[in-house]
Amino acid sequence: MAAIDAIFKALADPTRRLLLDRLREHNGQTLNELSARLGMTRQAATQHLDVLVAAGLVTVVRRGRERLHYLNPAPINEIQERWISGFDQPRLRALGAIKRQAEEYAMTTETSTLPSYVYVTYIRASAEQVWKALTDADLTARYWAHANISDWQEGSTWEHRRADESGHLDIIGKVLTTDPPHSLVVTFEDDLEARRDPSVVTFLIEPHEDIVRLTVTHENLPNVEMFNGISKGWPAVLSNLKSLLETGDVLPQAPWEMDDQNA
Repeated sequence: MAAIDAIFKALADPTRRLLLDRLREHNGQTLNELSARLGMTRQAATQHLDVLVAAGLVTVVRRGRERLHYLNPAPINEIQERWISGFDQPRLRALGAIKRQAEEYAMTTETSTLPSYVYVTYIRASAEQVWKALTDADLTARYWAHANISDWQEGSTWEHRRADESGHLDIIGKVLTTDPPHSLVVTFEDDLEARRDPSVVTFLIEPHEDIVRLTVTHENLPNVEMFNGISKGWPAVLSNLKSLLETGDVLPQAPWEMDDQNA
């Protein structure tokens, strides 16, 4: 319950909620950018961000000398599943659909740049086990229903093929950087006929004693459809991965099927 208490405490402050709103509008901001947008000192912004980071609502990713702050939806998603999902689902889904349509319209008419997506999860496993789960074709087929196929060398291609009899190719990409078992950066293209710059996915694996913090950052998203798709897809896939590594088996039902049933 301590973790839940920290989340509600963090959300109780209007300034911290405003910080989360600013990160939702533009993810991956530095401390200087956030403090300037809110008209507060760096020290004041740091104090609020420390509370949000401790609650797991914000995660910090280092890029060279910069510390970029990203909104982490995982704790809010857990609250939704625990207290909201079981109540009045049809009405809530209808209201949610209206809200999403309005937000999508705003995103397509008010800005040409979609926010980056960041998801953080903690797994009881070693860095080597997490790396293998991300890059081994047989393991990805178990928790993702797709086999990720590549030699995972820099410059190599990778393929995301369905694990059923069709073997259909759904996603292609290129390995940009690889540093096993710490980080992997790949391009990610779900439209095989697209003539555009692909999106980029970064997997950051940070071990601490008996656990690993896995941060997935998805950037350069081409459209709202992909943003909405990965916002549902990454939590489902990573929850299945976590279950596999911690229990030896995937979740009893494919988590992404819940969205199909609730649509």
